[in-house]
Amino acid sequence: MMDPTTDLLPEGLEDRLPQSAAAAARIEREAMAVMRAHGFDRVRPPLIEFEKSMAARMDGLMTRAMFRFVDPKSLRTLALRSDMTAQVGRIAATGLGGAARPLRLCYAGQVVKIAGDQLEPRRENLQIGAELIGNDSAAAAGEMVELAITALEAAGATGISVDFTLPDLVDTLAAEAFPLAPEQREAVRRELDAKDAGGLKEAGGAAYLPLLFATGPFAEAAAKLEAIDAAGVLDSRIDALRQIAARVEGRARLTLDPSERHGFEYQTWFGFTLYAQGVRGALGRGGTYRIGGTDEAATGFSLYPEELIEAVKAQEALGDKLFLPLGHDRVVAASLRAQGWRTVEALSDADDAVALGCTHVLDGGAPHAL
Repeated sequence: MMDPTTDLLPEGLEDRLPQSAAAAARIEREAMAVMRAHGFDRVRPPLIEFEKSMAARMDGLMTRAMFRFVDPKSLRTLALRSDMTAQVGRIAATGLGGAARPLRLCYAGQVVKIAGDQLEPRRENLQIGAELIGNDSAAAAGEMVELAITALEAAGATGISVDFTLPDLVDTLAAEAFPLAPEQREAVRRELDAKDAGGLKEAGGAAYLPLLFATGPFAEAAAKLEAIDAAGVLDSRIDALRQIAARVEGRARLTLDPSERHGFEYQTWFGFTLYAQGVRGALGRGGTYRIGGTDEAATGFSLYPEELIEAVKAQEALGDKLFLPLGHDRVVAASLRAQGWRTVEALSDADDAVALGCTHVLDGGAPHAL
C-alpha cells in the first residue's frame, strides 16, 4: 500500500499549478518591464552565499531566518537567501562599486525562510524589487514610491494604498524635542508599536502620546504631526513627506502612521507599506536605508506578490491552444507559432483536442475554433 505522506511537501511550501504559475510569471514580467522602462538595470544574485558575508550586510534583518549548511568545498557555512536586498547592496559595493551614482538596480527571484508565522505561514516567496543607490532624498523616495505603485498597477493590483512612516522618529524627537535617556528609547518604541498608551506612560514616554493619534489619511495626519512638533525638529521630515505625497497624489490612497516600525527595522528616515484592494496583508515595503558594510545611502522597495497571485490566478488566461492533427503541415505550424500561437501536436489518433485543452484545430492550413 502506498504511503499517503510520500508526496507531501514541507509546511509552508507549495506547487504552482498552470494558472497560478502563469499569474506569477506575468506579474514578475510586467513589474520588471516597468522598472526597466524607468532606467533600472536587472541583476541576478546567487541563491546561496557565504553566511558570514550575507549576515554582515543584513544589519537589522532577521539573519536567523536563513537556512544554513556547510559547503563541502570550502567547509565554510553557506546560507540560502531570505532577502535579496542585502545581495543587491553587495553587488553595488563590489562589482558596481565604481559605477556612477545614483545607481538604479532591480531584481526578482525566490527567497526562503526557515519558518513562517501565524499570519504568513508561507516560507518561500517571490521577491521583486528595485534599489536606487547613492541617494536617499525626498526626490529619490518619491521616485521609488511612484515606481512601486506603477509596478503594482502593471501587475494587476487595484485600489492601491500606501502607508507612510518615519522609522527614526523616536530617535529624532528624543535627541531634542522630547528628551529620553538611551535606555528608555527602545521601551518607548515598543509601546508605540503596540499602540499602548498606558505602557507608553510607564516607559517615560508621556510626551509621545499624541503620536498615537497622528495617524490616518495623509493630509490630516501630517497636520497633527506638525502640531505635535512644536520645536520644529521634524519640519524637514514633514516637508519631505508632503513632497512624496504630492508626486503620487491621485494614484493611491495615502495614509500616515509616523511611529509604525513593524517591518522597518533597518530603514532610516522614511518607510512605506503597500496594500491593494482584495489582497490580504501587505504587498510590499520600502524606504531609505544604509547599505551594510559601506554605509552608502539608498532608497528601495521589495514587493512580495504571493497574495496578489492568489487573488488573480482564477482569472488568469492561459491563452488559446492550437491542435495539430497527425500529418499536419509543419511549415504552416512553425509559421503560426512565430505569430504567437501555442500548438499541441497529436501523437496518435487517440489524442482528443478538447480533452487536451485546445481551443482551435489546424484544418486546411488555418486555425479553426473548436
